[in-house]
Amino acid sequence: MKKNHGLSGAELEVMQVLWEKEKPVKIQEVCDALPDNKWAYKTVGTLLIRMEEKGAVKSDKIGRTNYYSPLIDKEEYREEQTKILVSKLYNGSVKELAAALFRSDDMTQEDIEEIKKMFGL
Repeated sequence: MKKNHGLSGAELEVMQVLWEKEKPVKIQEVCDALPDNKWAYKTVGTLLIRMEEKGAVKSDKIGRTNYYSPLIDKEEYREEQTKILVSKLYNGSVKELAAALFRSDDMTQEDIEEIKKMFGL
């Protein structure tokens, strides 16, 4: 996998739809899956073309219609972006990231219990 695909926020939203669909989809299907029909057909088409140029998606033409599918694995992308986040914001320290998460108000007691179970604590 090409490292750091550098997807923009908008491109990532489109990629999330592609990951969820788990099959090649038409532009209109992406539009329909976005919350509140967020962008116009042409905008989504432009995003997909840009993503194809980056090597993040591929298109297959069937008849006159392009069908798009992801070339990036969701879990690999998450890992890649997490490493970038840790490197940029936490000086490469996963411990600092974990501490920040535990200190945040977003971490529930249930989250903490699940994490403890993951580590066998």
